[in-house]
Amino acid sequence: MKQVVQSFRTGELSVADVPAPGVEPGCVLVLVRASLVSAGTEKSAMELAQKSLLAKARARPDLVKKVLDKVSRDGLIAAGKAAFARLDAPQPLGYACAGLVAAVGAGVSEVSVGDRVACAGAGIANHAEVVLVPQNLCAKVPDGVADEEAAFATLGAIALHAVRQAQPTVGETFAVVGLGLLGQLVCQLLQASGCSVLGVDLDPKKVALAQSLGAQAILRSEDVAGRARALTQGRGVDGVIIAASTSSSDPIELAGEICRDRARVVGLGATGLTVPRRPYFDKELVLLQSRSYGPGRYDPIYEERGVDYPLGYVRWTEGRNLTAFLEQVAQKRVKAQPLISHRFAIEEATKAYALLSGGPQAGEAEPLGIVLTYGAQTLPPREVNVTAPKTHEGAVRVGIVGAGAFAGSTLAPILADLDHVRLSAIGSARGLTARHLAEKHGIERATTDAEALLTDPELDALVIATRHHLHADQTARALAAGKHVFVEKPLALNDEQLKHVLAAQKQSGKQLFVGFNRRFSPLVGELTSALAGRAAPLLVQIRVNAGEIPGSSWLHDPEQGGGRILGEVCHFIDLAAAVCGAQIESVFAVAPGPDGGARGDDQLALTLRLTDGSAAQITYATGGDSALGKERIEVHGGGVSAVLEDFRKLEVHRHGKTKTSRPLAQDKGHRAGLAAFIAGVRSGKPAFALGDLVSTTRATFAAVESLRSGFPIRVDHA
Repeated sequence: MKQVVQSFRTGELSVADVPAPGVEPGCVLVLVRASLVSAGTEKSAMELAQKSLLAKARARPDLVKKVLDKVSRDGLIAAGKAAFARLDAPQPLGYACAGLVAAVGAGVSEVSVGDRVACAGAGIANHAEVVLVPQNLCAKVPDGVADEEAAFATLGAIALHAVRQAQPTVGETFAVVGLGLLGQLVCQLLQASGCSVLGVDLDPKKVALAQSLGAQAILRSEDVAGRARALTQGRGVDGVIIAASTSSSDPIELAGEICRDRARVVGLGATGLTVPRRPYFDKELVLLQSRSYGPGRYDPIYEERGVDYPLGYVRWTEGRNLTAFLEQVAQKRVKAQPLISHRFAIEEATKAYALLSGGPQAGEAEPLGIVLTYGAQTLPPREVNVTAPKTHEGAVRVGIVGAGAFAGSTLAPILADLDHVRLSAIGSARGLTARHLAEKHGIERATTDAEALLTDPELDALVIATRHHLHADQTARALAAGKHVFVEKPLALNDEQLKHVLAAQKQSGKQLFVGFNRRFSPLVGELTSALAGRAAPLLVQIRVNAGEIPGSSWLHDPEQGGGRILGEVCHFIDLAAAVCGAQIESVFAVAPGPDGGARGDDQLALTLRLTDGSAAQITYATGGDSALGKERIEVHGGGVSAVLEDFRKLEVHRHGKTKTSRPLAQDKGHRAGLAAFIAGVRSGKPAFALGDLVSTTRATFAAVESLRSGFPIRVDHA
């Protein structure tokens, strides 16, 4: 399908051919008829992407801080690779569209196939021939509302939420500062609420447009305060909605000047926020910020999982705001057609953006609302061929399931560089990401039907890098279909899932490898060699300064991520087992705080007993400072003491002497682990003992149970 994308690294725009999405539970698959290019928001995003790296850094210091934190934790090379991988990733453009429902996922009840809907959401309601939209981010389009009018629903909901924040009542007078798309919609919605409106802008054409739609409007260069007094018998306006986009604080200063006593000021546009104290204090003005479409925005439970807020408690969610705006259009209280300045077919989308960046040609209208139109009548294919098939004698035909950040920055580049690997396919729900990784790493085809790869007869092996809750089922089905499987950790989220995988592996006889990469680090190999031949058990101490992950992250979700013990601490349980050359016998876990902490597995200490008598302690901390290294391993026993710092330096102390190894770059074993998997597939000799995988996985389950119960838990190796 055709989709508008932009490179964040170069700023280049294009209309790409990407696989169409498929329907998913709780979502609606929409064949797009029209989408709206926002001259303000999208122009800003486009201009940021076109800046130099230095200018991007100045514009986004928050992202620079993240990179610097990663440098301090993982080293310059690793941080650089991750940063450039993100810069390289193409960005989908658009967040407002309308079209025809082509399919509905399980659990969707409000819309049906054939309905017309308006869709909202950055990264969701893109400029693309087909979009997949969670049910709470789409709304039915009433009869009489054209598709291109319905495409305004997202901006309409944003404007409507700002109006609701201002709490207008019939007979009041409001000023709207900034008469771009949002400002024009705000003016009309205020008028529909029974208010008089004074519009203010720098552009005479926008002022004239607002006047034609019923508002009184004035240039900023004119006497705005005098006009406000004249309209209100000298009182001042009852409220101001700032819809301008400027780094200047002039709009907020103007609002303080023209407001009456105890009026409301609502910030909608991105403007300077240097608030003059005297007018805001003297008049006791209320200053509010309007956050996008309304309640539900930025809440993954509402937006992604489709859990609505009870109407009695939250009357106007973002979804209900979409519907309410469309009703205003249907009743002719809001007119979208006059706001459309240009129309382009999706194939000519680059011309639309050129108009934004370069301005109109002589005789052309200034860009305001730019509508992209679509002509596809049927769903495009879900798979596209990207590169020509490559024939490698004796190569393992590999498919990648999942195209997230780790797959893109680590797994795919390593696999593309390994000998005896033919990267045949990559599958992801995000077709744009799959297409990009296929182009970048020479993968032959990209698909959004990742499930089909599990049984694809053209593949010998699969690398599974999806969200954690999918690992066990996908691994079991791939094994049952005769594929060798490399699955990222965790292998399973509970013992029932683990048994399902083991039964499939036993029946198929195919190789199963879990991405416990640290045991394959060259420095870990050097460490275990130094400990070879010892007679005594070991004492191992592992400290992980992991850093926080936002509470809203799917990793904390017990259903999708399983928490940090199953998702991350498993690495260090496996590392302890690898260093000792034994399996885990028992686990005892404690978390700080009288109640084990708000999220018990977010910060904890583990004590492990191993089958050879060794003991290991793992301190997994999230509340520390990033200036301290991330991972430190100390090992004592058999006359040897060793310290491994962040997989960048190893010190082995023996017989009063110290041997130091310091490779050029940090190496946590990702490449060696994947190479071992491919070698095992080709030779028929597994690189990973199945018993070790089971031991580590069940030890993570025991850690979760120990934290819950407060008692040590033995690990079942049966």
